[in-house]
Amino acid sequence: MSDIPLSLLFTTLGVLILLSAFFSGSETALMALNRYRLQHLVKKKHASALLAQKLLERPDRLIGLILLGNNFVNILASSLATIIALRLYGEAGIAAAAGALTLVILIFAEVGPKTLAATHPEGVAFFAVWILLPLLKIFYPLVWLVNLVTNTLLWIVGVRLKQAPGIVLSAEELRTVVAEAGARLPERYHAMLLTILDLESATVEDVMVPRHEICGIDLDEPIETIVEKIKTSPHTRLPVYKKNIDNVIGLLHLRKLLPKIPADAFNKEVLRQNLDEIYFVPENTPLHQVLVDFKKHHQRFALVVDEYGDVLGLVTLTDIIQELIGGLTEGAGLVRKQSDGSYIVDAGISIRELNRLTGWDLPTDGPKTLNGLIMEHLETIPSPGTSLRLNGFQVEILEMDGNVVSKVRIYPQS
Repeated sequence: MSDIPLSLLFTTLGVLILLSAFFSGSETALMALNRYRLQHLVKKKHASALLAQKLLERPDRLIGLILLGNNFVNILASSLATIIALRLYGEAGIAAAAGALTLVILIFAEVGPKTLAATHPEGVAFFAVWILLPLLKIFYPLVWLVNLVTNTLLWIVGVRLKQAPGIVLSAEELRTVVAEAGARLPERYHAMLLTILDLESATVEDVMVPRHEICGIDLDEPIETIVEKIKTSPHTRLPVYKKNIDNVIGLLHLRKLLPKIPADAFNKEVLRQNLDEIYFVPENTPLHQVLVDFKKHHQRFALVVDEYGDVLGLVTLTDIIQELIGGLTEGAGLVRKQSDGSYIVDAGISIRELNRLTGWDLPTDGPKTLNGLIMEHLETIPSPGTSLRLNGFQVEILEMDGNVVSKVRIYPQS
């Protein structure tokens, strides 16, 4: 060693520190890779991503290779530093060399590279895989031996190593991933995806048109009135009943019937002959199940019934799609923000839609409409001018429609 020039020793020491930095940064970068983006790049046949996935399939071998290389170059660097110290300062320089080398390795081979790798994991990892994979093939027997000893020791203490499972997320974890997507995901898609994830907790009651708002045809009415309803209806499908909606007898598809209206032969019997069988769903049916049932039975319209078979409302495929995409009409004027920061709200709005439009967190596990929530809270029929505090919000009742709250002013939480 005394014949080797100091310049060569210093150069070799510098190379060893660079190698230590490479191994340290590679480990951090590969472990910090975004697994979802990696899977996406693998599907696109990205060369570096394919190599990274191959290395990460056996993390024990990858870690074994990196630590084997890192420890080897660090120990060799320590030996060279000791030789350089002895040649320059004698035995008195050994302690100083150990301290200086520790500081250099800590800064330039550990903290610096790992910070860079954690900040830019993809760039560092995709460069490193082209070196690590050949090294793994070259030193595979040694890595295999290290892993064998390590895994045996772990087995003795009761740790059983299994193949790394695929990426499996629960609904809550997936919701967190979507919520943290931030600016990378357009706001309209962000809200839509969160709504889809919440679909499991939503029932048909959350989106149905309530019973008193159902537009239908009463066969007990004069034929002239029925024809006028058919001609002026804004809907393409109408339930047909006798006296009240609980006695429903079928579903009328206006596109099938309208061509027959001018005919002199049109009457109630012709109307009956053009009715389709109506589809019913229980009130607590989850929305995702209704979608499945609609597809299975080729339906777009259903009446919602309670446990006694009484009609509570109706739901259409359009209602469910509107729930999924966050509202086709952006509230349709149901929520209007005022200059003083308050909101004028139609109390017939569903609580889910109100929360979606305003970002509030009113409870959805009880009454489905704002009117119902107010009634449940007051336990009486209020009068205009009544004020109450509802889940931290100051609510003022502005208008009543009979026994129903029709319009309120809401002051958001301060």
